[in-house]
Order: sequence, then C-alpha cells, then structure tokens
Amino acid sequence: MRSIGSLHASFRRLALTVAMATAAALGGALAAPAPAAADWVRDDQWHLTQLDAPTTWHYATGAGVTVAVVDSGVDATHPDLVGQVLPGADFVDPAASDGRLDPVGHGTTVAAMIAGRADDLRGVTGLAPMAKILPVRVLDSDNKYDDAGVVAEGIVWAVTRGASIINLSLGGPARSDALAEALQFAADHEVVVIACTGNRGGGQQTVDRVWYPASEPGVVAVAGLAPSPQADTYTGPEHASTRGGRGASRGIRSDQNAEALWPGSVTGPQTVLTAPAAHLVGAKPGGYWRVQGTSFAAPLVAATAALVRSRWPSLDAANVINRLIRTAHDLGTAGRDARFGFGAIDPVSALIASVPEVSTNPLAEGVPVLSAVSASLPAASPAAAEGPPEEPAAAATTAATLSWTVIGGVLFTVVAASGLRRHRHPAARRRRAATRSTGSPPPSLS
Repeated sequence: MRSIGSLHASFRRLALTVAMATAAALGGALAAPAPAAADWVRDDQWHLTQLDAPTTWHYATGAGVTVAVVDSGVDATHPDLVGQVLPGADFVDPAASDGRLDPVGHGTTVAAMIAGRADDLRGVTGLAPMAKILPVRVLDSDNKYDDAGVVAEGIVWAVTRGASIINLSLGGPARSDALAEALQFAADHEVVVIACTGNRGGGQQTVDRVWYPASEPGVVAVAGLAPSPQADTYTGPEHASTRGGRGASRGIRSDQNAEALWPGSVTGPQTVLTAPAAHLVGAKPGGYWRVQGTSFAAPLVAATAALVRSRWPSLDAANVINRLIRTAHDLGTAGRDARFGFGAIDPVSALIASVPEVSTNPLAEGVPVLSAVSASLPAASPAAAEGPPEEPAAAATTAATLSWTVIGGVLFTVVAASGLRRHRHPAARRRRAATRSTGSPPPSLS
C-alpha cells in the first residue's frame, strides 16, 4: 500500500502536469506551481491510498466522461468542485436552480468523491478527478423524495443529456415501475447505473434487504466497507496509530472479512460490489464534514466506472460492469456472495487486467450469476495523466459541530465543519477572504 507521503508526491506530479497542460492549452507560459502543503482533509482521505489512486491516475483520470449525480443538487461553487460541474436540472424546484445548488450537502459530498479536483494537496479530491459532474436534483430540502417518478424523470433527463454513468446514492424498500422503466431506458442507451444498497438503523430498515433501485437487475448495487486495521491510511485521531503493509487488497485483509464489512451496511443477494463507506471526510457547502454510509461507497464505484470509460471510451455498459466485477478483490465466500457481492472494488486492476468480453450485462435478469470471477494482470503502459485547470490557493478552518443526519433515505454520521474552505479559483477568492489552514482536524465520530 502506498504511504501518505507517496500519495502527496503523486498529487504534486499530477498538479504539475495540470499546470503545464493548461499553459499549453492557453498558448502561453505558466510557471510551475510552488510546492503546496497538505491539509488534514486530504490526509484523511484514507480511501485514496487504499484504492491506490496514484497508480490509477497513470492509466486514466476520468477525462471525457460525464457522471450524473442524481441527488440533492451539487454546490458548484465549492472550491473542490469549481470547474467540475456542468449545468444540470432541478426537478424539485425548477425555478430555483439548474441543479448547481445543494441545500443539504449530500450531493456535493457524492460529487466531490467522484470528481473533486486534484490540482493541489488541499481539500477533497475525487477518484476520477478529470470527470465532469452532471447535477440532477431530485431530493427536497429534507433530502427525501415522495414520488419515485421524480427520480425516474431525473434519470431519463441525465441519459438524454449525455451522462454515461449515473450515481444513485438514494433508495427505499419499495419497487417503482416508473423507476424501473427509467433504468431500462438508461441500459438501452449504454449508461452504467450505480446505486447504494442502503444503511441499517437510525429509523431505517433493520433487515438485510437491499434498497430499490439498487435491487433492480442490471444495476451495480454497492455495499460499504470499514477501514482495515492494517490500512496505513486514516490519519484521524482515533486511528492515528494504525499501520500496516500493502496486503493483497490495498488494505482489506482476506482473513478479516467480517471486520471489513461496515456494520451499518445493508447487504443481500443483490449486492454486487463493496467500497469504503466509513471514517470518510466529504465536501459540503461551506466546508467539510465526516460522513459514513453506503451513499459514499457508491460514488467510489461510479468513479471507477468513469476511469474505465475514460481509458476505453468505446466500451459498452455490459463490459464496463463486467470489468468492475471480474477485477474486484474477492471477499467472503469464493465468488459472489450476499454480503460482499463480487468483492471490493479494485480500480487499478479494472484498468490493467485482461478481461474476457461479454455480450450481455452480467447483472441483467436471466443472466446466470457468475460463481467465480478471475482476471489476469498483464503489464500495461500508463496513459498520460491530466487534471483540472484551476490554480491552488489557501484554506481556512473553523470549529466543528456534531450531528446525525438522514439524507435521501440514507442515514449517515457527519461532523459538520463549517467554513473549511479551499479558495483556489479567482472567482471564489473574490467572493470571500481566505486564511491558511491550521492543519488541525475537527473531532471525529467512529
């Protein structure tokens, strides 16, 4: 597993590549950026090292891919997302916004985990930092939807506007015909749909019954993992002393499968993949907060799908999904099981493995379930990494407040840290003054 120092070095190289590419695009010279100091937000993104993000960026960065975040909207002015968010749609209050406002923060967190900028060492970066986000607001100010038809409308709209991947960090217990038709519409247009399996407790269902739409055949249903005690990744106070070696799965040990599954995650026969879901730090309007939930595992799989589509733009949806499941690190019972699905998402293997092609979505109804998956890992030549074109600037830190929040039918824990900003874009700097980060993380909740 890569160390935090190695991760920072990779970010510095990526930021330099971005700066040089931007200068070339503008037809002028641009001085190399001065070395930037990392902040606690970036350090606490333990999942980036567990998923070996620096290695993935040698092969793909998500460039050329549009990911629709069908959620509570996305704050396009957040410093980590400036320049990353396309004009979208608001199906809750069409007169209020084009999807680029987020009254709750959930969609902003999801979007940044997918495509947060990677041009310096501050704030949240996404696993596919060159992908673009198409925001589609379908959740109200309480982050709920009363009519699944609204979600269906948002999915259809996203497909018609060019999204090749859709992330659904929402759901509930009831199937919807309208939503099923929208998902079929997405499948007919070669769009990969990722959805969270759901969370247990906090007033939500307490049985292992995967939420809808994650339970719909053809959808990639994502359950949650907790950090392995062996992962040399998380730098928050309660995990400051954890250390470990690389291991076979970048931090998830096969002999600790029970511990690797986040206990709040709903699982069931429809589970397809797992990804980090706990002790995460996310972007939100006004700053950052700590979050946990399958809502935040799903976007890591969506980001991996974006990386695959960025590396192979002509790959159809069936083979993107096939590559994700065949290269997953198997956990639990050999092959697919009801707790881990096919296993933990492995972005590096998804980008370099030799995987047999399929003609049908392996998750579609009526397709025989794979009892075991395998992929060979030949040597591959990395593609040039690129990054977003904005420049770095300063950060500010203020006090944190603890809260429990139910969002989009998904319970997650947050430590809201208002005012934690990373002002890098000139327009953002004009909007408010920024001061240097103290580097001290807010209290965290395990």
